[in-house]
Amino acid sequence: MASSIIRSLGRNALSPHFTSPMVQKRLTSTVIQKPVIVDLSRELYHRCQNHPFHVPFIQTQWDTHQPKVAGNTTFRSASYALTMSDRSGTHVDAPKHFGPGGASIDELPLEDFYTSAIALDLSHVELRAAISVREMEEALEKAGEEIREGDTVLIYMAFNKRVGFDEPRWQHDFPGLHPDSVRWLADRGCKMFGVEAISPSPEGEMNFQAHNICGERGITHIEGLDHLEKVVGKGRFTFVGFPWKLRGGSGSPIRAVALFDP
Repeated sequence: MASSIIRSLGRNALSPHFTSPMVQKRLTSTVIQKPVIVDLSRELYHRCQNHPFHVPFIQTQWDTHQPKVAGNTTFRSASYALTMSDRSGTHVDAPKHFGPGGASIDELPLEDFYTSAIALDLSHVELRAAISVREMEEALEKAGEEIREGDTVLIYMAFNKRVGFDEPRWQHDFPGLHPDSVRWLADRGCKMFGVEAISPSPEGEMNFQAHNICGERGITHIEGLDHLEKVVGKGRFTFVGFPWKLRGGSGSPIRAVALFDP
């Protein structure tokens, strides 16, 4: 009896005959409001560029709308076969990528990929440059923000604006963080940072050092982001980039987005 009364009250509470106009308007606005979504992910397509160490992304048509008949009904479907690295396109590295014994991507808590975030503007840096701690500090001050425990920090270097995805030098000419800047982020509580390029630091020894530091400090990074210019200067936002539940994976593609209050 009590439960049926509660259910009835719950239904009536949403009725315009039961609530005042002010309450009804508040309930309606709460239901329809959605965050503003900014897509920060790269497009994946056949033979799109990857890190040269990784398996290329291959997309092959498998099912080509040939008719399938059951009884009097005909159905035509399409599907594709994919061959790819677990770090194709916009992706996150798992600790397993940094060395033996590290956690695989399926072992990481999903909460790590739904975080508060800020974006730093380092778009002035030269190609192949290593971003210093001082430059990171200046960018943080310019943003008028602070790095909080558990934050994701996205670093806009305007790389995709200067070098196209299909240019061979996209695999080599990227700027990135000096290893000291990776330590600087970890020291301030950043748990994940993201860049546009295929590596967090310039090609060569510094890139290897940056990966090792991530493993040592228990942080990780996202590679292959895009459209970061849309979140620079916009203050704090929510970052979402859930990985696949890939057993034993050393990383995973993600659909990276920024969420802003409407």
